[in-house]
Amino acid sequence: MNPALLIVIAIIVVAVIFVVGLYNGLVQRRLRIDEAFAQIEVQLKRRHDLIPNLVNAVKGYMGFEQKVLTDVTNARASAVAAGAQGPAQQAAAENVLTSTLRSLFAVVENYPDLKANQNVLELQEQLTTTENQISFSRQHYNATVLDYNTAIATFPNVLLAGPLGFTKREFFDAEPEAANVPNVDLSLS
Repeated sequence: MNPALLIVIAIIVVAVIFVVGLYNGLVQRRLRIDEAFAQIEVQLKRRHDLIPNLVNAVKGYMGFEQKVLTDVTNARASAVAAGAQGPAQQAAAENVLTSTLRSLFAVVENYPDLKANQNVLELQEQLTTTENQISFSRQHYNATVLDYNTAIATFPNVLLAGPLGFTKREFFDAEPEAANVPNVDLSLS
């Protein structure tokens, strides 16, 4: 065989292996983002499932605070609906929900009997734990998005990312206030 032909074949093989390696690396990063977002969705679903229980637990004590309960219920419904609209819209809806929960917990402070209710205490603890898990999941997701976005924007991946359908992903941003977990002391002191 002609040595020049062998060199051309070797260069083509190396180029194909290089492109396949870049492509597979980008696919792995994209799948990590999908997995990380699925973890956020699991925690958000848990949060959404806890809220009706909390509303029901405080409803009898807070009859004249109906607006707060309605706001929480509406914010929860909006957050559930935003789940199909992408990370940015979902994050915005979740931030509103966090704000309304903060308002609910502030109002709970005004009701000594409610602060002493074991069911409310347990639900508040579960929500706090879930909020922490959401925060950790969001941090992991955003780190994987940063890794992926960096990979598709740097050389030599940038040459292949666009033509192969790899596009920039959105971060799951929380408002600065939403990063602070509602901290309410429901003890009898």
